[in-house]
Amino acid sequence: MPNPYLTGLDKNAANYQPLTPLTFLERSALVYPDRTAIVHGNQRFSYTQFYARCRKLASALAARGIGKGDTVSAMLANTPPMLECHYAVPMTGGVLNTLNTRLDAQIIAFSLDHAETKVLIADKEFSATVKEALTLTKVAKPLVIDYDDPQFDVPGELIGEIEYEDFIADGDPNFAWQMPDDEWDAITLNYTSGTTGNPKGVVYHHRGAALLAQGNIITASMRKHPVYLWTLPMFHCNGWCFTWTLSVIGGTHICLRWVRAKAIWDALADHEVTHLCGAPIVMSTILNAPDEEKRDLDHTVEFFTAAAPPPEAVLAAMADAGFNVTHLYGLTECYGPAVVNDWNVGWDELPGPERAAKKARQGVRYAALEGLTIMDPQTMQQVPADGETMGEVMMRGNVVMKGYLKNPKATDDAFAGGWFHTGDLGVMHADGYIQLKDRSKDIIISGGENISSIEVEDTLYKHPSIQAAAVVAKPDDRWGETPCAFVEIKPGKALSEQDVIDYCREHLARFKCPKHVVFTELPKTSTGKIQKFKLREMAKAG
Repeated sequence: MPNPYLTGLDKNAANYQPLTPLTFLERSALVYPDRTAIVHGNQRFSYTQFYARCRKLASALAARGIGKGDTVSAMLANTPPMLECHYAVPMTGGVLNTLNTRLDAQIIAFSLDHAETKVLIADKEFSATVKEALTLTKVAKPLVIDYDDPQFDVPGELIGEIEYEDFIADGDPNFAWQMPDDEWDAITLNYTSGTTGNPKGVVYHHRGAALLAQGNIITASMRKHPVYLWTLPMFHCNGWCFTWTLSVIGGTHICLRWVRAKAIWDALADHEVTHLCGAPIVMSTILNAPDEEKRDLDHTVEFFTAAAPPPEAVLAAMADAGFNVTHLYGLTECYGPAVVNDWNVGWDELPGPERAAKKARQGVRYAALEGLTIMDPQTMQQVPADGETMGEVMMRGNVVMKGYLKNPKATDDAFAGGWFHTGDLGVMHADGYIQLKDRSKDIIISGGENISSIEVEDTLYKHPSIQAAAVVAKPDDRWGETPCAFVEIKPGKALSEQDVIDYCREHLARFKCPKHVVFTELPKTSTGKIQKFKLREMAKAG
């Protein structure tokens, strides 16, 4: 007998539409037409204007031949055109490739060629890098559109065929943009950092972008009309998908061209910012601002941070300054944040060290992620949830990338066994919360003992005179390798190498303590992540 639930109940246009974040903006323009969508300097765009500008850009791109599967690259700061690209490019069926503005010309050229970029929208500030990159491309010969920011005096030159505002001027504000044929269609392309060899191109689909955008609302407890400050680069995992998130509920984007302390504090106070994201370096920028640049806040600001868990002292300082910090974890391959340290209010009553131990954990899966576990990568068996047995963090779900562009082997390796292999090592606690112990390549093996660089870094961050720290392996004739600490000292403080080593010996097993300490400014990526590969080179060179 045929199953009645499989008979006469087929998908059709009335009951099934592909998931996409593009409909979020269309809805907000209808529901909140006069609400401010974007603030940039003295510019203000309502949702009606935001939607119209996106359709004009889409129309202008379509007139230049951009259609399904064509790549449009953007080398832009956190400005209105970058937000508009996140909607306009996929409105044509095209794929948006946001470029890291701090990369060198050679990597930019590789990305343009690999993506077969048809159009490149570039901020005047980055013209020197873009100009050089275009001389290095072998395949891509894109139409170049300049963006000359009308709100700020930006260095550089105009190198393109046309300026951005002129390009969209003739576009149609009523352009009949297209829904994706399938929610599995590509929406964006994001390149990994490429610290070892050429970067890999991570491909996102419409379904994942829509789900992660909504997942952010749940995780961030966003009520109606949040005000979001762009301290996180929009090029980084498409701004953790917050580029689309705010359109779900008619939020306001506060663009921030340069992440500087005074601009942050002024925006927080003047625009009553409710949410922002960033790496620990953003917290340092906020906390270490001169007193004359700080502003009194009459509301609590939600701050979402990734990378290493913030030390207890930093969390306390942020709370005193008016911020509630939530720790996230994710990778480019999972649309940015997919794990959150979901806080149990009962933990507030724990003694300081126990509370800090809870905060040090990465947490549990986003509502938008279907699977998160720790496995032995060889056997693909889950490790015991004892908080001690290490394995590899693995994920599965609808907010995991389609795969790596033009790299089937890397894609197959990443998805071996039906799980996405993150390359991060961690443990699972009895309550289901995971905690990172290291990247697989960052574990230090000294005399046969495994040393977690994260554990040593956590200890260093607790020192009252240390502003930032990173630990890598240094080759050693006797032990194979030993921990080497790179340390930034807080302004006005002083430390010696022995001071640091003695402090670690008070708080760590002796074999885990750094044998060498280097005082230096830590090299960081444009998103604030410490570039350990550079530190490894320094440690190896002595």
